[in-house]
Amino acid sequence: MCDNDIHQGLVEDWSLTRRTFMATGVIAGLATSAAARAAAANVVESDVSIKTPDGMADAALFHPPGDGPWPAVLVWADIMGLRPVFREMGRRLAAEGYVVLVPNPFYRSLKAPVIDGAFNFNDPDSRKRLFGYRSEITDAGADSDATAYLAFLDAQPQTDKSKRAGVQGYCMGGPLSFRTAAAVPGRISAVGSFHGAGLATDQPNSPHLLIPKTQAAWLVAIAQNDDAKEPEAKDVLKKAFSAAGKQAVVEVYPADHGWCVPGSQAYHHEAAEKAWSALMTLYKSSLT
Repeated sequence: MCDNDIHQGLVEDWSLTRRTFMATGVIAGLATSAAARAAAANVVESDVSIKTPDGMADAALFHPPGDGPWPAVLVWADIMGLRPVFREMGRRLAAEGYVVLVPNPFYRSLKAPVIDGAFNFNDPDSRKRLFGYRSEITDAGADSDATAYLAFLDAQPQTDKSKRAGVQGYCMGGPLSFRTAAAVPGRISAVGSFHGAGLATDQPNSPHLLIPKTQAAWLVAIAQNDDAKEPEAKDVLKKAFSAAGKQAVVEVYPADHGWCVPGSQAYHHEAAEKAWSALMTLYKSSLT
């Protein structure tokens, strides 16, 4: 979980409309070329509902124009959940040639967006409410969610089921991506975790203990202030990947927690683009 020592300050952009994104240049940070922006603009987007053992999850589904098929990717949002900036990230990813699902991880509590407007992590009452939503997601619930989401993706006519799928997550989505890779190992062949929180702990449910159950290649991008707080975590992860014989890149980026998501005070364009490029390389080589 992302605690207030790491994830601080005001996050401002999820209530913005798509028009505001364009006017303020946020999309330029998500798609750095005119061609990429044009491709993202042509992506087909729909709001969907997915039946899980715990209810109906609301989500956003994206795919390139046309019939496909394309490989599937599941995206776990950060602690602020599904909101406009993650829709833009979904569009950008779909424009690369993927069928992309971005669910509302907090559907057990309320529909997305779970917070309307700016959110201040320094406000204890607001923070308590947000982390209350997160506490509703048990490990078993996350695993059953992941299974339902991959089944939904595989049911889409645009999904290429002959190719394996990817999963990526940000902040709390990092450990959820680990759980996804272990819950549906036969489907997931690539995992990206970006400023993931609590990936290697001393608890019996630590995400790193799931690595031997997976069949994926990995990209674990760690924030420099997360690393400063838990400097041993990267070494635990590297040892776990090596012991399990998994292909993995574990790297500390010169940017702080939240650097990949526009709107965060920590957003760092250069580091975010480096992480995106590394993720695209992973998917191109692994989603086969």
